[in-house]
Amino acid sequence: MPFRNWINSLNNAIDGILHTAKTERHLRYHLYAAASVLIISFILGINRYEFIFISILASIVILAEMINTAIENTVDLLSPEKRETARHAKDIAAGAVLITAFAAAVIGYFILAPYIEKAFEKGLTVAKHTPEDITIVAVTIVLISVLLIKSYIGKGKPLKGGLPSGHAALAFSVWLSITYITKNFIASLLSFLLAVIIAQNRVATKTHNALEVTTGAIMGIAITFLLFYIFS
Repeated sequence: MPFRNWINSLNNAIDGILHTAKTERHLRYHLYAAASVLIISFILGINRYEFIFISILASIVILAEMINTAIENTVDLLSPEKRETARHAKDIAAGAVLITAFAAAVIGYFILAPYIEKAFEKGLTVAKHTPEDITIVAVTIVLISVLLIKSYIGKGKPLKGGLPSGHAALAFSVWLSITYITKNFIASLLSFLLAVIIAQNRVATKTHNALEVTTGAIMGIAITFLLFYIFS
């Protein structure tokens, strides 16, 4: 079925991200940096276009690191013995990551510097944001957190198995976001029941055990609640 094939392709693509996070500590550093920059930008209250630009920069750096890893693996496959040209190929790919990261850092500095100076001069105040914007950041942080935890534990794929359950984390994160956005009991109840069904299905299909699902649910709720508590 086309949909099943699409799901398998999605799982394979995300598994590539997880494999890179497991094997390349630099990607983990980039993920930490991306999450930190997003939170700092939210705290400082940069405008929406600046936030989008910083998000794009963080994505480009992560993309460059993944391409570098793919090139290194390909070179190792095609040239298992040591060759000067193989070393040059790896060095060039690594240099591309360095340039990308340096450029992102410089641009990020010029965007964030005025806000940081203002915080030092007038005191740091946490900017407030719309529930919709907080939801997008919450989902992003939950996804990064699931990816990092699974990369350290080393078991399971992002969409299949391992601690924590990414499906449960996202489902309960979305449930809490819907509750904050709508402030409607029926909408909250229905989205909660849907999250429970998703979590129960992960256990019923033996994709996850109860601990993995519960951990994912708690993590999704905790991260989302914290972000709404701070920024709403």
